[in-house]
Order: sequence, then C-alpha cells, then structure tokens
Amino acid sequence: MDKETTLILLNEVGVLPLFYHADIEIAKEVINAAYRGGARAFEFTNRGDNAYNVFTELLAYVKESLPGLSLGIGTIYDAETAQKFIDAGTDFIVTPCLNPAVGQACAKAGIPWIPGISTLTEIYNAQQAGAEVVKLFPGEVVGSAFVRAIRGPMPKVKIMVTGGVQPTKESINEWFGAGAYAVGLGSNLFPKDVVAEGNYPWIEQKVAESIALVKEFRANS
Repeated sequence: MDKETTLILLNEVGVLPLFYHADIEIAKEVINAAYRGGARAFEFTNRGDNAYNVFTELLAYVKESLPGLSLGIGTIYDAETAQKFIDAGTDFIVTPCLNPAVGQACAKAGIPWIPGISTLTEIYNAQQAGAEVVKLFPGEVVGSAFVRAIRGPMPKVKIMVTGGVQPTKESINEWFGAGAYAVGLGSNLFPKDVVAEGNYPWIEQKVAESIALVKEFRANS
C-alpha cells in the first residue's frame, strides 16, 4: 500500500490496533476480527522470536483476503531489523523510540515511519528526520495536556497516542479533544483471556465501538 493511503487510513479510522501472537492461526483470527470491526491499519508488534515468520505469513494472507488493510510492523529499534521487514513487504514501521537510521530506511522504501516520542525536542528531531506522524508513548505518563500544549509551537504535528488509551467515550474524547491524529490500542482491544477463549466476536465489537467513538467525537466537534 502506498505511503499516503496508509497515513490517510490511519487518520480517517483513527484507531490503530496493535497485537502480537506466536501462533499464525490465532493472529489471523484476531486481524480478521479487527478488520470486520472496521480497522484498516493494523500493527503487528515485533515482540517474540517467531514474529518475523508470523508477520510474513500475515502479509500474504492480508494481501489475498483483506483488501484495503495496511499491515505494519511495530517495536522496531534499529535499521537492520527495519530493513528485514521492509524487504518482507511491511506497509509501515512503528518504533518505540527515535532512531533516525530507521527513518532513513523507511524513506528509501517510501513507507511511513512512526517513531516514539515523549518530548518536544524529540518531536522536532523526528520531523527533521522525515517522520510525518509521531507516536506519543507512553501516553498515560505524558498525558493529554501535553498534546494540547504543543499545539501552540507545533500546530501541524500529527500525533498518534499509544499507552493509556481506553476504548471508552471519555478516553477517546480526551485524546482527540487534545488534538490526537490517531490512537493505538493493544491489550484493551485484545485481552489475553478473550484471545485464549477465541472470543473473536468480542474483539470485533470492541474495535467497532472504538472506531464509532472516534467518528462520534469528530461529528460533534
């Protein structure tokens, strides 16, 4: 998927689900549920020894079965790992911290790079390194007041908030009211017990509810 389409999807839907599981079949079921719920961008996190193998299978599956879904990889720290997933075909890369070398690899590949930041200086440096969207992490530590405050010196910055976002009206309104471009949701969309039970309709509903809350906020703003 081309870079601009991915960024537009991320903003229009407003919710980026993030998930990891070592079992490809479970990963497929989860991503299917998120897709049915309306997600059109999905971050698979690089948090296990089997992440690369599962991700490459997921990419093939998404291309064949889930049209219009942008699938990216998260928790990437260095350019070497980034290039490995770029060569596999990832649509975007999310990093927990700011490493310009990863940004360079993404720019060369023509895909979005969403680096983790938690200060004004890091946002500036990320933008200088080519990031069009930054990830505020951990959101629950930095707080929504930070997002609102930086609108003064950086009115055009696009911030995706991850960590501390709840799939509730209060939380969605708080973050988007502060000026979030999108939010990332992980364990609140995919509780371990729900995944273990194979309760995929619950996941589908929770994703749909979260996206609906974003649309409702924007409609009333």
